[in-house]
Amino acid sequence: MSTPWRGIATLALALLAGCATFPAPRQVSTEAEALAVFGEPVERWHNGDSTTTLEYSTQPMGATALMITVDRSGAVLRQEDALSQENLARVERGMTREQVSRLLGRHRSVERFVLSGEEVWDWNIRNDGPGVATRFNVHFIDGKVVRTSRSFVYPNDGMDRSNR
Repeated sequence: MSTPWRGIATLALALLAGCATFPAPRQVSTEAEALAVFGEPVERWHNGDSTTTLEYSTQPMGATALMITVDRSGAVLRQEDALSQENLARVERGMTREQVSRLLGRHRSVERFVLSGEEVWDWNIRNDGPGVATRFNVHFIDGKVVRTSRSFVYPNDGMDRSNR
């Protein structure tokens, strides 16, 4: 790929990721309003306290996961981005896959590492690093969180690999 095209490809990737995220989401007050504004959620989490959480994840390309919790009557109790820095910090060692899914929403991808026994889920998050994208990773062994990490996606390093 020639140099001008590489820059265009990198810009296109950044713009595509930006298109898949929510601008500051509009605050809604009822479930009906949330459905009218955001459409059908990708998941409905039925909580044990007669509330339901509507998940609006933009994974695998976006960097947000809007969670709207409503009570039995459909009134909104909370509206938050599950991929905020504060929420990412709530992932703890020993959590199950379901607990992590409920906390962060739908993940972007899964990698399995046979030798270490790890399964790693990742989410695109707001870019806070040196690359063109930042990923938050949750590492599981035997279905339980053992650690979290971040990784950065870098643009092409300048080597043309198209002829290999």
